[in-house]
Amino acid sequence: MLLPSRHLLASLVCTTVLCSAPAYAEMTPSLNLSGGTGLIDMPSGEAQSDGAFTFSVGSVGPITRTTLSFQISERLSASYHFQTWRDWDNVIPGDDKISDKSLDLRFLIVKEGEVLPAVTIGINDFTGEYAYSAEYIAATKSLGERIKVTAGLGWGRFGSYDSIGSPFGDRPENGVIGRPNVDQWFRGEAAPFGGVEVKVTDTWTFKGEYSSDTYTLEDDERGIIDRARPFNFGLEYQKGPNARYGLYYVHGTEIGFALHLILDPKNRATGGVMGAAPMAVKSRPSRAADPEAYDGEWVTQPDAGPLLQKNLDKRLAVDGIVIDSLSYTATTVQIRIRNTRIDAGSQAIGRTARALSHLMPASVEVFEIVPVVNGMGASKVTIRRSDLEELEYVADNTTLLRERVTITDAGQAPATAIAETDPYPDFWWGLKPAFRLPQPLQPEVGLRLSANYSIRPGLVIKGSVYGRLVGDVDSVASGSLLQPVRSDGARYSDNGNPALEELTLAWYARPAADIYSRFTVGYLERMHAGVSGELLWKRVDNPLGLGVELNYTYQRDTDGVFGVDEYDYDVVTGHVSAYYDFGNGYLGQIDVGRYLAGDFGATVSLDRIFVNGWRIGAFATVTDATAEEFGEGAFDKGVRFSVPLNWAVGNQTKQTFGTTLRPSGGDGGARLNVDGRLYDSIRDYHTEALDPEWGRVWR
Repeated sequence: MLLPSRHLLASLVCTTVLCSAPAYAEMTPSLNLSGGTGLIDMPSGEAQSDGAFTFSVGSVGPITRTTLSFQISERLSASYHFQTWRDWDNVIPGDDKISDKSLDLRFLIVKEGEVLPAVTIGINDFTGEYAYSAEYIAATKSLGERIKVTAGLGWGRFGSYDSIGSPFGDRPENGVIGRPNVDQWFRGEAAPFGGVEVKVTDTWTFKGEYSSDTYTLEDDERGIIDRARPFNFGLEYQKGPNARYGLYYVHGTEIGFALHLILDPKNRATGGVMGAAPMAVKSRPSRAADPEAYDGEWVTQPDAGPLLQKNLDKRLAVDGIVIDSLSYTATTVQIRIRNTRIDAGSQAIGRTARALSHLMPASVEVFEIVPVVNGMGASKVTIRRSDLEELEYVADNTTLLRERVTITDAGQAPATAIAETDPYPDFWWGLKPAFRLPQPLQPEVGLRLSANYSIRPGLVIKGSVYGRLVGDVDSVASGSLLQPVRSDGARYSDNGNPALEELTLAWYARPAADIYSRFTVGYLERMHAGVSGELLWKRVDNPLGLGVELNYTYQRDTDGVFGVDEYDYDVVTGHVSAYYDFGNGYLGQIDVGRYLAGDFGATVSLDRIFVNGWRIGAFATVTDATAEEFGEGAFDKGVRFSVPLNWAVGNQTKQTFGTTLRPSGGDGGARLNVDGRLYDSIRDYHTEALDPEWGRVWR
């Protein structure tokens, strides 16, 4: 016999709180079958730890849900879902399997306190096909150290069982798929839900819940599951912070399971990065003890410069640092470096300063270190040698050194700069595994052969060829009425294997103080070839950056070679962009202009960048293309992430792994994917990026 919903919480609490137990490990917020913070089917009122990134796979009968979730801040989180329903042809023969993508948002209104519960408000599937559309408000309270109780009220799917009525009016019909139907939110029938979590041991947790989701689509309409009861039960196992497993009995008829991987971008999986230990700062003798050491006459020696650079080259090569040029006077040295391996700009600067302390004569007091990216000086970090000597072993030396260091515009290289061992031309190549998403959620794995030839500072030829090894990409009709500048991705993948991805000549320059420029020509990306030009204004100590870009491109043939005749399509595109660093790792960007399909509009994006290099963000683009022209999804939006490989493997490398996930694959709002855009190239050596990781200057 089913319990009435109004008696649910009282029953759950009475059956659990009577049990006394010793202290247990802290109960952290758990995840539900959909990969969101919650019980089994239902959400809870808690939030994951700030910055937590989770990957979840949950399965119940013929339904599988794969989810990426990210705790954007202490209160705001987002989830990207991919749902698959198997046995769909129980009703319609031939439709054996269908899938749907969706995005969820949730916001923690109240943090749990001694009296008040944690309270969260959430919206599920707010831009998808509404198969999982729901809204809710949920509250969770800890009762001692091993029990949590959740109660909530849901709308949409979560208001479909044992409703209490429509407190905020009727729910309108579904509108345009892909656009937020705000007028539906928290409208229509509402129903209560709730549940309990009991930490049985340090590793095992019991869950029980009352679900207000009647599974109308899957049970009543399609008949692929049998939802006989609203009660769900489960056991979850977690030993350690990174993995959680669950086994469930749901609907009174089905067995379900879940796997959750929980990653914390703030903490490295390997505990740290392996690499050469830093050499100690070498202190000079006092001027009184050795006055001759401070004699600046050494600058007149003809072999001084070549000898210094040769020795510095050897010292810095250990850390993957290449000297572009070296100039000096009796009291000041300026060294321009290319950092090829260390992921933190501050650490590369620190290693360079240590090497200078060992090799520069005692009369040199000022170290000017200029990181160079694509031939452009990104900034000039000026460090007094006496500060290094004084502060190396002092408490809070990170803060004290930063207060004395200045970071300014790099300017031009001094005319007296020497290059005993000219680093140009410079060539490198590599063959590495690669992961691609030619269509939304149709991944493939292959090999990428890449090469880069730096002719001189700022002049670079680069190219890459990709071949697919694993993955069968199906052509998915997007419904787009625009030029297929992106929706034909599957054709490009099928017809060109292997394929030339990129072959370009790029020229980077510094035409004026705080100004950076780029001009690129060639096969700019897999689907488009042409020319691209960009200008960026960005002061090293200003969170604001302003840029403009102009492109003229032809759509490439699908065979992956050199032709541009198959589509007979060319277009002029361009954008005016604003970048702003809000602090605490939050970076915003707005781009306004014309896109590849000829539509005009704007893109708004927000990324969170962690000190160790993790980057997770979301974006949305709205253009003058109508929902019908765009096709599935109505407008372009998605989430993206990038993970530094040294976070996982522990070795020094600047390489990253990442991808972009979109709920739909239309052609509106598609921007050229040209490599080497200026803002991301130089930001790492400006104050907003150097300051958060400044402590690594001593490593």
